[in-house]
Amino acid sequence: MKASTADPVSPVYLSLSEKQWDEKIEKARGLASPCVLCSRRCEVLRFKKPRSSPLGICKTADKALVSSVGPHFGEEPPLVGNKGSGTIFFSYCNLGCIFCQNYSIAHLGEGRLVSDEELSKMMLRIQALGCHNVNLVSPTHVVPNIIAAVRIAAGEGLQIPLVYNTGGYDSLDTIRLLAEIVDIYMPDMKYGESLPAQEFSLAPDYPEVNFAAVKEMHRQVGDLVLDKNGVASRGLLVRHLVLPGGLAGTQKVVRFIAQDVSKNTYINIMAQYRPHYKAVGHPQLGRGITVKEYQAALDMARAAGLTRIQAR
Repeated sequence: MKASTADPVSPVYLSLSEKQWDEKIEKARGLASPCVLCSRRCEVLRFKKPRSSPLGICKTADKALVSSVGPHFGEEPPLVGNKGSGTIFFSYCNLGCIFCQNYSIAHLGEGRLVSDEELSKMMLRIQALGCHNVNLVSPTHVVPNIIAAVRIAAGEGLQIPLVYNTGGYDSLDTIRLLAEIVDIYMPDMKYGESLPAQEFSLAPDYPEVNFAAVKEMHRQVGDLVLDKNGVASRGLLVRHLVLPGGLAGTQKVVRFIAQDVSKNTYINIMAQYRPHYKAVGHPQLGRGITVKEYQAALDMARAAGLTRIQAR
């Protein structure tokens, strides 16, 4: 795998002025109430009090719900390094994947409500533990809280990169708002076709939304940049989970990346699919993938011209 290396750079959020922070927080709250943070455009009034209207698919109001915080050594090597990636797992999700391996968090909402100030302290604790980055897992629906917390944490000494670890169903307005805040984007690219996206994640427009969001992410941060120790400091890292029977639409995904994003995109083509949640016993998703299916996905990526492929 060919690597892009550079000298360490400061996280982009450290360059924002107080006025810019104010503007971004105001814009984020505006996108969240009525909520259009993702393509579902539920238009729920999440910041209205007292609350009387129902919540949207992410079941989230004005505070973030956090499931767990701490070093993670199972992420991609450029994030893990030798000290771990500092993950903050947010509860609930803006997708409805029937095969979700974290369904107790994403669907059932395990976790606890935290204020923006508490969230900022979690970020600082991750840094104190020596982690290479703050890895925000399933962040789309809590972007206003994240921005407010990063502002607080930056004022108290936060200076490690932010990883936006998303399911990839983010509105363009949300991604554009995150410019100069996020250092590393790590989106899923789950589907190349709309029918599986509708059947398995209740999101028929997923490919269109996802492709546009990933292109904007790359415009902001470019290809993944590693330091001399192989740890990422900035850039785009894509995840693509191979599904049984080619249901992930791998060929369309890798062709889009190669032709419309960059052939130097770092992509993790993942082989770990197993039936979870409602996929257990499913006629199409009720089995793991075969070696042949995984190899075919790798071959498609190479044939498309991608050169930085993480394979398992």
